[in-house]
Amino acid sequence: MPGSSPASLELNRELRGAQHAQTEHAGPAIRSLYRAVLVAADCSDHANRAVSEAVALARLAEATVAGMHVYAARLHDLRFRQMEGGLPEQYRQEKALEESRAVHDGLITRGLSLIADAYLDQAEQACRAAAIPFTPLSAEGKNYRVLLDEANSGRHDLLVIGAQGLGAVAEGGLGTVCERVVRRAAVDTLVIKDPRRRLADGPIVAAVDGSDHSYGGLLSALALAQAWSVPLHVVAAYDPYFHYVAFDRISRVLSEEAGRTFRFADQERLHEEIIDAGLAKIYRGHLSVAQSIAAAHGVAIETALLDGKAHAAIERYLRDLGSTLLVIGKLGIHADPALDIGGNAERLLRNAGCAVLLSQRVHRPPADTIAAVTTTWTAEAERRLERVPEFARRMARMAILQFAQERGHTVITERIVEDATAMLCPGRARTGGGPLAGHGSAATHE
Repeated sequence: MPGSSPASLELNRELRGAQHAQTEHAGPAIRSLYRAVLVAADCSDHANRAVSEAVALARLAEATVAGMHVYAARLHDLRFRQMEGGLPEQYRQEKALEESRAVHDGLITRGLSLIADAYLDQAEQACRAAAIPFTPLSAEGKNYRVLLDEANSGRHDLLVIGAQGLGAVAEGGLGTVCERVVRRAAVDTLVIKDPRRRLADGPIVAAVDGSDHSYGGLLSALALAQAWSVPLHVVAAYDPYFHYVAFDRISRVLSEEAGRTFRFADQERLHEEIIDAGLAKIYRGHLSVAQSIAAAHGVAIETALLDGKAHAAIERYLRDLGSTLLVIGKLGIHADPALDIGGNAERLLRNAGCAVLLSQRVHRPPADTIAAVTTTWTAEAERRLERVPEFARRMARMAILQFAQERGHTVITERIVEDATAMLCPGRARTGGGPLAGHGSAATHE
């Protein structure tokens, strides 16, 4: 291709090599995943890989690509003026200063714009080779802020960005522009960590913690694994060791009287006998739900229950497996509305050696799917439910399950059945009717 740079020729060769295989496996799931991809371009190694992955994803999903480069002309102008005082004497003469200012003015008024166009030309050539519609976007301003405004404009549903830019260093980890953008982005964000590795080579790892965001990320991982025909590993990590440390430290500061009030010995035994085993069961349940979701989408997965600090355990797993992509929810099970990124997601974004897809997608599995692996009923609760007419019993069971799940219960007792009845059918609860009987009979009259 005349006028093509070596970097763009390399991108085009790689894309041509992958196109045929990927098209064969692309299905409805991947085509509904993303419709408009935004990629940050600066001709760095990480950005070049980001462009190549953005084009490959867009081709699979039949999506469009917009490439963006932001240049800081005003910053360059200010910095140049600040540096004039440090120039050698001969360059601080009136005529010499005027000449150097004229040269620099040319750079920042037109030169930076030309450089941005050249960066975007490379991305456009890659898109043209893959028959992907491309929109070039260049702008002057604070790089992270302008890129973020575009990402959150509502025109894109995926941002692809390199972890580092032109100033990359081997031990650099995550660049400041990337970190600032990722924390604030309102769309799915794919962060390229290793520019040498192609994501479609797999395997993929998805992490679940029972949150709607983690199951949403799992759906994206399933679509990608199916499209690329690569193995998908789903992991869940829990920490059974924290309370041992906590109880050891508490025992050192509690007085004997306070220990009796706190019932320290009983609390410690409760943790050892119930909570440790309960945590493992909860996270095995998350993996079982993931298995159900995967089976419904016709994708085989491998699951692993990990113990230890969640982010550290997942980092080790990624290293041992040699994964090319980690898919996680940007927020986790303990997120609050003011949080911009979850703690484990943040640590994995910084420390994982492979690319990271931070998913904003949410998915809540059906209540009975979750209940089948996480919830049990006491005999008393089951007897109470039998008071409901048989034709309405399934509806009542589902209403109670949803009530319990929203409050974090995994064992449904008679008291929970009563509380659900009081909330959902207060009139029936006051008159002493059966659990949700009013709910069931009302539905039959509508």
